[in-house]
Amino acid sequence: MTEDVYKRLRVFLDRLPAGFPETPTGVEIKLLMKMFTPEQAALTLQLKSEPETVPEIAGRTGLDQKQLAEDLEQMAKDGLIFRIREDEVRKYMAFQFIVGLYEFQLHRMDREFCELVEEYMPFIGLSLGALATSQLRVIPVESALKGDATVAPYNRGRELVGQEEIMAVADCICKKEQGILDNPCSKPIEVCMMFGKFAQYYMDNNNARAIDKEEAFRILDLAEANGLVLNPSNTQKLEAVCCCCSCCCPTLKNIKMFPNPGEMVTSYYRSVIDGDLCTGCGECAAICPMDAIEEKDGISVVLTKRCIGCGLCVDRCPVLAISMEARKDRTDAPPKTFEEVMGRMAAERGL
Repeated sequence: MTEDVYKRLRVFLDRLPAGFPETPTGVEIKLLMKMFTPEQAALTLQLKSEPETVPEIAGRTGLDQKQLAEDLEQMAKDGLIFRIREDEVRKYMAFQFIVGLYEFQLHRMDREFCELVEEYMPFIGLSLGALATSQLRVIPVESALKGDATVAPYNRGRELVGQEEIMAVADCICKKEQGILDNPCSKPIEVCMMFGKFAQYYMDNNNARAIDKEEAFRILDLAEANGLVLNPSNTQKLEAVCCCCSCCCPTLKNIKMFPNPGEMVTSYYRSVIDGDLCTGCGECAAICPMDAIEEKDGISVVLTKRCIGCGLCVDRCPVLAISMEARKDRTDAPPKTFEEVMGRMAAERGL
């Protein structure tokens, strides 16, 4: 009977935009049992995927309002549901696993959780990879765009950040997970930023600290200096910016194994190398997270299908032989909001 509530929760989560696919091994049920008590699983099944106040949920479900308020707040603190706080008014909603509940477990992770996630990640990765709309995209680092007035604001990290008022920074969950699994990363860990309602949620849960725009800009500089790929939310209204390495980020780590990672991410640019200027020093190849640059006849050449448009190579070139080129196959602007992204994903899954 207890396992049945987790099976129903699995189906419930799978009906949210990003999905939660079933596996032959049942690892997804073990993961849910690790995260949720049976009572929390049952309560999640009572929630909607739109925010509601406690009185609204109590009126709809018949649950005791005082106990419901306590239970929902604890679940929000545990990263099992999402909370939106507007002054003293709190609203709660069910939320998807990735991007969502997994990332919300930042303060609850242990080795067992990390091992279960590692086992489950390929299954959910295949599910997400089948969708045309992605939750994140790659934008070039700031130095790669200097002097190019044609770059749209939604591809400029500083302009995106500069539009936000509420912002926070947290540890990268991917790097933290690998550290728990005895694969520590040498790159900076406190580099993942969130904004607006997501920043407020993280700060309320003591998973992140507040930052101002100047510190956010410094984090972008730190990411570039350490060869981290900028992965913001695939939206014009910024929700988050992940600063990712290909050794810890499951998306970058997995697509790197394919011959065409540049075709597997949402990106608006690719790097190009001027063969007349290139000296073949290899600095660009050394920094490239996708092994998208190789030497040919004494000069460096970009492997177009491998380039994800992160721009990390541009500023590393001592002779200024590298620039960013807009992709002709991607001209549509990203969705305006997170809600629009979710709507597109749900439609693509036939929900």
